[in-house]
Amino acid sequence: MKSLEVNFDGLVGPTHNYAGLSDGNVASLSNAHDVSSPKNAALQGLKKMKALHDMGMGQGVLAPQERPDLFSLRRLGFSGSDASVLAQAAKTSPALLSACCSASSMWTANAATVSPSSDSADGKVHFTPANLTNKFHRSLEPETTGNILKAVFNDDNVFEHHLHLNDNDHFGDEGAANHTRLCTDYDDAGVQIFTFGRYAFNRAKPMPMKYPARQTLEASQAVARLHQLDDNRVVYVQQNPAVIDQGVFHNDVIAVGNQNVLFYHQQAFLNTEQFLGELRQKFSGDDLHCIQVNSDDVTVQDAVNTYLFNTQIITLNDGSMAIIAPMHCYENERVKAYLDNLVTMGTPIKEVKYFDVNESMKNGGGPACLRLRVALKESELAAVNPNCVLNDELYGTLVNWVEKHYRDRLSFDDLTDPSLLVESRTALDELTQILNLGSVYRFQR
Repeated sequence: MKSLEVNFDGLVGPTHNYAGLSDGNVASLSNAHDVSSPKNAALQGLKKMKALHDMGMGQGVLAPQERPDLFSLRRLGFSGSDASVLAQAAKTSPALLSACCSASSMWTANAATVSPSSDSADGKVHFTPANLTNKFHRSLEPETTGNILKAVFNDDNVFEHHLHLNDNDHFGDEGAANHTRLCTDYDDAGVQIFTFGRYAFNRAKPMPMKYPARQTLEASQAVARLHQLDDNRVVYVQQNPAVIDQGVFHNDVIAVGNQNVLFYHQQAFLNTEQFLGELRQKFSGDDLHCIQVNSDDVTVQDAVNTYLFNTQIITLNDGSMAIIAPMHCYENERVKAYLDNLVTMGTPIKEVKYFDVNESMKNGGGPACLRLRVALKESELAAVNPNCVLNDELYGTLVNWVEKHYRDRLSFDDLTDPSLLVESRTALDELTQILNLGSVYRFQR
């Protein structure tokens, strides 16, 4: 049965703003407190989705979180009317208010880890929402993420949904941003690569010194167990602590894979040769392309600044592959030269397509951050909520929805505006009807 990989992109939420909340994320920190444009951010994301759909790719849509998160503010001691809660938080804990307004769920690479039915012992597609314990503003997401995933992948005969891992840093899990899958065809049994930053129970092991390692080995192992994966088709590899300390907060900032291609930086991993040896041993087939980008060609700093590896590698209808890259790659002379050469190197990657996703890039996420990859057989795709699968009509509806509900500009002071809360809830309530999600948000219950 034919299988394909569908990208489910996250819609940017109405409170998209630059708060510099993510320690270790250079772009997030450097653009803190800039004025944002939620409308432009959402439209840029939709334009990328539509472009991939027009290329013949399977493309889905995931709803954003409810923000501002009044439930969390009340849980932390603020009381009274909604307007009073916002005013109190802004006066006494502006950082907390900022965190509870974060729209970072737009980066659905962090939403969950997904394993296709070809890899799971029970023959189901498995989902585990990421707990995102390392950052408070992201730790607010897992419950609603789980609700949204269940509403999109809503057939229990086909899809298996797990509760996110324990809310403790020992099991810090950042989802697909530290996970990739290699295979020959999407419906073949593949090799799942779990990249981790540290060992939770052994501090004598290597770990970064400046910035946090957000993913633990133990979390990755737990997800593999939940998804009923075969140990002979799983590889665990540690991310190089030195690159984490240079701003590589997730593995997808330094490596990316698709089918039989692994595209990675020379400094991405610890014990690279050992890792590649195990990968080749467990990969089915001889045609595995491990493309290493040397530091002499692209420095780690250039990779971080341009998000060269936070690009999407997609398989086109003719079987060749293309890289979906941000304009930052085009504008960097060294990175552009490397990509120009890459398409001539005889690998499956034959083309590079550049997209403007600047609103996302400024907050620390490139094209690959904006999507969750789900390999599905045709029968499984037919079981997906059809209202969440992009087509020309849905694209037009969502563009109109953004134009109707989103602000052109948003500053920190705007977060205290009670009308922003009303606008956001009104928009999300309408969106759940467009996507036929039911009541996935607390305010709807």
